[in-house]
Amino acid sequence: MNWRGLGLSTVLAAGVALPAGAAPDVLHGEQVYARCQACHALASDRVGPRHCGLIGRRAGSVPGFGYSQAMKHSKLTWDEKTLDRFLAKPLQMVPGSSMTYDGVPDPKDRADLIAYLKQAGQSSACR
Repeated sequence: MNWRGLGLSTVLAAGVALPAGAAPDVLHGEQVYARCQACHALASDRVGPRHCGLIGRRAGSVPGFGYSQAMKHSKLTWDEKTLDRFLAKPLQMVPGSSMTYDGVPDPKDRADLIAYLKQAGQSSACR
């Protein structure tokens, strides 16, 4: 699959702050996602919930997944902006969450990861 075809409209739709002239790199985002795979998968629940259908989904709402009370009651809906904030500092954004990962500090890594999650959510793996 060729992920390099993302243009400026994808960057603008993402709503993620990037350095001037930088566009999200979905291939790099897939590499960043490798960090997430210790606990998450696209199409199945693991230690963490599945990521298929993440964009637009209410936090704490995958049926049958054992979320923390903090995540269930966070009132977040996952979009590019909430994901960017959450991925930067998960435990600050949702104190009491059972997610133990410290976050993705680099804004470009987060933008690329979010672009990958958006693209992967439309893939055959998520249908």
